[in-house]
Amino acid sequence: MPGAKSPGFRQSMAALHTWVGLLPGWLLFLIFLFGTTAYFQQEISRWMRPEMSSGALSMKALAAADTLLHDRAGGAQAWTVSLPARGGQVVRVSWEGAEGEGPENEGKATLDPATGRDVKVRDTQGGNFLYRFHYDLYAVPRLWARSLVCVAALAMLVAILSGVVTHKKIFADFFTLRFGKGQRSWLDGHNATAVLALPFHLMITYTGLAALLFTIMPWAISANFPTRAAYNDVVYPDAPEYPAAGRPKPMLPLSLLAQRAQAAWDGGHVGGLTITHPGDVQATASFYAQRDRLGIPAPRLILSAIDGHVLYRAPAEGGARAAQDVMILLHLGTFADTALRWLYFVSGVSGTAMVGTGLVLWTVKRRARLPDPARPHFGFRLVERLNIAMIVGPMAGIAAYFLANRLLPLDLAERGACEIDCLFLTWGALLLWTLLRPAARAWIEALALSALLYALVPLVNALTTTHGLAASLLAGDWVFAGFDLMMLATSATLAFAARRLAARKVRS
Repeated sequence: MPGAKSPGFRQSMAALHTWVGLLPGWLLFLIFLFGTTAYFQQEISRWMRPEMSSGALSMKALAAADTLLHDRAGGAQAWTVSLPARGGQVVRVSWEGAEGEGPENEGKATLDPATGRDVKVRDTQGGNFLYRFHYDLYAVPRLWARSLVCVAALAMLVAILSGVVTHKKIFADFFTLRFGKGQRSWLDGHNATAVLALPFHLMITYTGLAALLFTIMPWAISANFPTRAAYNDVVYPDAPEYPAAGRPKPMLPLSLLAQRAQAAWDGGHVGGLTITHPGDVQATASFYAQRDRLGIPAPRLILSAIDGHVLYRAPAEGGARAAQDVMILLHLGTFADTALRWLYFVSGVSGTAMVGTGLVLWTVKRRARLPDPARPHFGFRLVERLNIAMIVGPMAGIAAYFLANRLLPLDLAERGACEIDCLFLTWGALLLWTLLRPAARAWIEALALSALLYALVPLVNALTTTHGLAASLLAGDWVFAGFDLMMLATSATLAFAARRLAARKVRS
């Protein structure tokens, strides 16, 4: 219109903030929700493998792996031992014959990391599935999944920066939280959770982009290398090969070789090792460092398995690669001690709540602007119900994932995949339910169902294992006790939200 006043800079930023947060909002909620659980993925994995003993990795496990491999895999071409970063993952041992040999020279075993005993643990993906879902999604081609996640992260970065510009009193808003005020309450909650961990939100979004940005912006690589394979050859060079000599000779124990690798890394922890040509005078031990600290000069080492001297040390990383490694470690938080991981977790919960309240706020504001708020059009009703399914649905699914771990038969084929199926079946069932119910009732019922599922997790755990909450508290086992207490706290939070909404509906 002629003479119409154009929106100012702050109003433009507000519109940008709304739309870049809304369009990928459901995906951002999933990224934050599943990514937040990943800060305790090792503890989750430990809870989902109750057959294992408590305790961190010990040299007993390496000694037991050494004995097992000598007994069962003396004629193998290579031995591989995968070591856990923290308690929760098992020690995986495998061996394989030379190319063309039959399956008689192949095998694998699972060892308890604390005791080294050969254990049969239930098939589960544990916390690793929750971690990988937040950037690889599920049943989506990897390139597509990571591209979608990267685009969502870019939108998140824009939403954070535009949100800071939009709010004049952003820090004052943190101390303003009014309950029972409808749209005002949702806005207060969104502002408070956004400001509570604003530096964390910026850091976690930017570092996530640093890890995945080449997925959708590969031009720096394309400008300097003819193919992606050529880039990988330079950034991740192949180590030299050491062929077998055909002369037998005893090797050093695996535990001693691991100690020498850690000494070469100035205390860095071993993440895995491969023995090539075991028992040969040219046997080598390739070691890979865990990504749990900064400044490891050579993340890969090859030692002589006979006398332990260094045969190969990976070249020092360039500045760009080292900077990216720092970004990835900051994002994963694997370097953090328990207190700092709790800070990561609480900040992640704040980010999840920030995205969730923003999605709800959009529907609350739009309903007030409808010609007849009591009879919204189909598109609005659909978005409103999808909000419920995409916010509460995955939370209910995670509770079902934990329950399936305890209730599915231990000898069930593809048991780990069935646990994941239970997550998505619960999520899908809740989606169908919300589509059939009035929105106000659907919110209350979905939250109440999720609260019930989380409350059942400690109960079912106590009935199916010897690691119930009372027993764990008496034994001082804080992995199991902490997990059950967190389930009860989540249940109480969801029940409180359902009760508040029910009381508000009665008043209305």
